[in-house]
Amino acid sequence: MRKVQLGASDLFVNPIGLGTNAVGGHNIYPNLDEEAGKDVVRTALRNGMNFLDTAFIYGPERSEELVGQVVKEFNRDDVVLATKGAHELTGENVVYNNSPAFLKEAVHASLKRLGTEYIDLFYIHFPDDSTPKDEAVGALKELMDEGKLRSIGVSNFSLDQLKEANKDGYVDVIQSHYNLLHREAEKEMLPYTAEHNISFIPYFPFASGILAGKYDENTTFPEDDIRANSPMFQGKMFKKNLAKVEQLQNIAEHQGVSVPHVVLAWYLTRPSINAVIPGAKRSEQVVDNLTALDVNLKTEEMNTISSIFTD
Repeated sequence: MRKVQLGASDLFVNPIGLGTNAVGGHNIYPNLDEEAGKDVVRTALRNGMNFLDTAFIYGPERSEELVGQVVKEFNRDDVVLATKGAHELTGENVVYNNSPAFLKEAVHASLKRLGTEYIDLFYIHFPDDSTPKDEAVGALKELMDEGKLRSIGVSNFSLDQLKEANKDGYVDVIQSHYNLLHREAEKEMLPYTAEHNISFIPYFPFASGILAGKYDENTTFPEDDIRANSPMFQGKMFKKNLAKVEQLQNIAEHQGVSVPHVVLAWYLTRPSINAVIPGAKRSEQVVDNLTALDVNLKTEEMNTISSIFTD
């Protein structure tokens, strides 16, 4: 199974990874089955999906613990384990903290929860308002030099914040919001990451399910579901988005796959997008996502997809 390099790091991953916010992310999804979540991770690793993405705030803490338990069942050297930190919990309040002292503390806490001696990729999950970003990254570089981290990433950073963070060239990966319905990163961020050999990992690749072809005009959402109040899932915009997704069906049929596979494959043709990390709640979803690696989009198909989602 082919692997791709993340930035200038020594990490090589399957281009289809696994986002694990549904593995122990009880604060994100209600009624999660932890054993089912662990089986999702096992299935990923057994099928060559070696890139796992978790975070302190998924749970909080529980996702890291469950992912770590499963990783111990495998050869640690075969797993590229990514996690994220920046959330500081003070009572019922959550603030972002990028101070060197806090990030070092966060890394050591993640190491303990994951049950590992090193983390392959550690992201600063969100920027704070006060810490110079090159100082924050510098603290992580010190941990790299100690062998506790193998590479450094940032998440949800603006382009200016990324430039400041990468002042010394230590940033290998940025993870941020990008999908066919949210393409702002193409204007400046993706050109910058491509020029500076930084891998861009998109989150929300299926735009909460729309781009996976899961919904039709009659789909409704419970009041406590975030999609219930999202403009993307309301009225004319919802219908317009569904119509765009429907246009992908012809390409999917020509490729002999389903729409989600075409969507994932298209992302992997974008500059500096080396890998994607769709989440999964069931083991069969993990295996299905790997089908995207069999899709070989022609230039005409890539351009057609881009034009469908231009406006």
